[in-house]
Amino acid sequence: MTPFRVVDFLEAAERLQAQGRDIVRLEAGQPAFPTPAALVEATRTALAEERTRYTPALGIARLREAIAASYRRRHGIELDPGRVAVTTGSSAALALLGDLLIDPGDGVLLSDPGYPCNANFVRRAGGEPQWIPVGAEQRYQVTAAALAAHWRPNTIGAWLASPANPTGELIAAPALRDLVEEIGRRGASLVMDEIYHGLVYDEPEVSVLEMTADAFVVNSFSKYFGMTGWRLGWLVMPEAAARDINVLAQNFYISPPSIAQHAALAAFRPEVIAELEARRAELRRRRDFLVPALRELGFTIPHTPAGAFYVYAGIEGLAEDCEAFCWDMLERAGVAFTPGTDFGAHLARSKVRFSYTEPLDRLELAVERLRRALAAG
Repeated sequence: MTPFRVVDFLEAAERLQAQGRDIVRLEAGQPAFPTPAALVEATRTALAEERTRYTPALGIARLREAIAASYRRRHGIELDPGRVAVTTGSSAALALLGDLLIDPGDGVLLSDPGYPCNANFVRRAGGEPQWIPVGAEQRYQVTAAALAAHWRPNTIGAWLASPANPTGELIAAPALRDLVEEIGRRGASLVMDEIYHGLVYDEPEVSVLEMTADAFVVNSFSKYFGMTGWRLGWLVMPEAAARDINVLAQNFYISPPSIAQHAALAAFRPEVIAELEARRAELRRRRDFLVPALRELGFTIPHTPAGAFYVYAGIEGLAEDCEAFCWDMLERAGVAFTPGTDFGAHLARSKVRFSYTEPLDRLELAVERLRRALAAG
């Protein structure tokens, strides 16, 4: 398995902070907002009622029902709660799918750049990651034509994301429909990472479940809901896969964290959704500051990212190697961000990722520090 380099920068930033340095933290995909008060109160109630025992392996029924109901509200989808599995973070959902879908020697198509752990989940199951290079001209997303061009005899499916990490780019509805049809025509599996749903700013948000019941959809309480450390996600699966996923979950981790599940029940309350929507508007404001500010510093950003909370920026006019550049800016400017090599190989040495989860005044400080450091050479 390959290392997750963002963790190296996260740990280095924390070491510098422990030494008394002020570091602007733009490296991790972790919302900086506090936990909504309703979730804290729900946690206290669950603890007082001693809801600390094992739950069913696929999660408590009320939470599975609440997740299914959220698809009705957001997408007009009537989803059977029996197709929902609550998981120990979205990472556990990806691990379950790796063991469910991949036999040794199978190939899985992935975008390059893309979420780095996907390839490791494929390797863990004995599979072969098969990369599809994508660039700014494709808005860093795989098309049906590219999928067909990179299909190999051992390919069994594709793992894609919308909005994507590290680019924040969406797969638009027509392109997504073409992908669904191409994969369906081949009788293959489609895993769609939708963990940044809810954090889309300028375009309609489309779930692949609006087009097919055969896809596997991974989502999480970490990003839109801001519950990163609670380690809670979910998987929507075709009905035929429910029994096998249940067996795998029982053996992987017995059940998702009970307290986190009871807290998450409060996440769907109208007042919490209103709070989260206000946070989405604030993230958009931060994005709209950071993108032009980075362009003024010499970073290349062909278009404003549509979702998530990332800016994938080129450093062609600033440095030759993204890793050395990130370490240099961490040390000299006190700004932590992530090298493009964390997310693939295609043009990766010339890219970096900024996460705009910090408050606006911290983003302004980061830009000013970068300006001074770049001017000093």
